Amino acid sequence: MPRSFPVDDFHLAYDRSGSGPGVVLLHGWPGDRTDYRDVVPLINDSANVVVPDLRGLGESDKHPVPPAEGYSAAAQARSVVGLIDELGLGSVVMAGYDVGSRVAQAVARAFPDRVRALVVSPPLPGAGERVLTPEAQREFWYQAFHQLSLVEEIIDGRRPAVRAYLRHFWRHWSGPSFEPSDSDLDRLADLYGAPGAFSASIAWYRAGSGTVATSLRELANERPERTTVPTRVLWPAHDPLFPPDWGDRLDEFFTNVTRTRLPDVGHFVPREAPREFAATIRAAVDLTK
Repeated sequence: MPRSFPVDDFHLAYDRSGSGPGVVLLHGWPGDRTDYRDVVPLINDSANVVVPDLRGLGESDKHPVPPAEGYSAAAQARSVVGLIDELGLGSVVMAGYDVGSRVAQAVARAFPDRVRALVVSPPLPGAGERVLTPEAQREFWYQAFHQLSLVEEIIDGRRPAVRAYLRHFWRHWSGPSFEPSDSDLDRLADLYGAPGAFSASIAWYRAGSGTVATSLRELANERPERTTVPTRVLWPAHDPLFPPDWGDRLDEFFTNVTRTRLPDVGHFVPREAPREFAATIRAAVDLTK
């Protein structure tokens, strides 16, 4: 398993395969780079595909630094750009879902010369005050919970608790035709059950980078400038976190955006709809050659 040169003392574990234009795939929580195992074989015949574990996740470095300094969207973006430059990928097609979507968008805003096109699924900007509705708060409770030291008392370092907690999200956020396997859940429990690993995995939320905190900044008019990178959005129909009607304001945040709805698909788009995800990436690569 290769590891990147350090950025802010963080090394990223990553996989690389194929040849051609650069494509970088960014995973979500609670997962790792293997979230894309069904996507990579569908695109690496014509692309140089790099799939890293983000800071604090998977097999990448986990450091006890203040979350806002080491694990924010901006910090994660610095590591991803460092990897792009280290591997000489130039300007890439960047794809992501969940946390990976936020990081991909952060890279495109801060380093538009490194990104030729975005392929992302939620989260996306535009939720605004809707994140505060009772229905939304019943889904986003975990982001407040992740701020509590109670996490360390009852979950971190306790493999059975980690497995049960992560199983809840994989089952609840999945679409009607997808069920995570026991072997997948066992692997995630092994990965995040070690002491300190689960706490590192939620440092993203403790850094104030989750959907609730981001949407509240939108309400305070702390909006970034519109993203100019061509953006293709895949919006699942059965994601309980991000209803399809939350995609009604994308033009306020992107100058060049298209949206495709995915029926019968839940939150974990690269696992639930790998062919659709791969086809959208391939189309983006072809259009930007």
